[in-house]
Amino acid sequence: MIYEASDFVFTPPARLSWARRVLIKPCAHFATPYPVTTSPEILNTIIEGIRKVSDADILIADGMSGGESIYPVYQALGYNFHNVLMLDVRDSIFLEMENPLSQFFATPTFWAPNLVLRSDFLISVTPFKVCGNSGCFSVANLLSLLAASKYQRGGWDALYELGIDKVLADLYFTLPFDLGIIEAQQKFFYTDDPTKGRQ
Repeated sequence: MIYEASDFVFTPPARLSWARRVLIKPCAHFATPYPVTTSPEILNTIIEGIRKVSDADILIADGMSGGESIYPVYQALGYNFHNVLMLDVRDSIFLEMENPLSQFFATPTFWAPNLVLRSDFLISVTPFKVCGNSGCFSVANLLSLLAASKYQRGGWDALYELGIDKVLADLYFTLPFDLGIIEAQQKFFYTDDPTKGRQ
């Protein structure tokens, strides 16, 4: 579904109403505002929509590729939401999740934080970003949930070396998410540096 930004009211799927814990995964691993990262405005709209149908605990989580604390980034982006638990994935216990595909594309397992498995509903919220000729949307947004330290030197770059399209295909089947929201008031195009590009 496509909405005008000014008309967007988040109406959660019916099954979210039984969730006890909802995890929102923004694109927040840079201290650069929208359209590089998810805006606090759309997150607030989603939080308000969840609260209309559920008393679930709401968590927001992301991580940094170098293992730095993400809390200064949350602060720089204006992520300040009432009764929402802000988490840094580096503080999680990571579990090795087996790829359910009998013939995987790139990797047989992923190291994911236990907070994903302990959540009843996972929402991936990302800006409309294009790297070269490829879109970076809901599934690609989940990469920063993974344990960068588990992928040898270079962190997530090690996954790119396996072929990012193949990795994302495996991730789609291995790390279940319930809803993807693309924030597309602006489109952001970049090549090497995800914080520098054009709109």
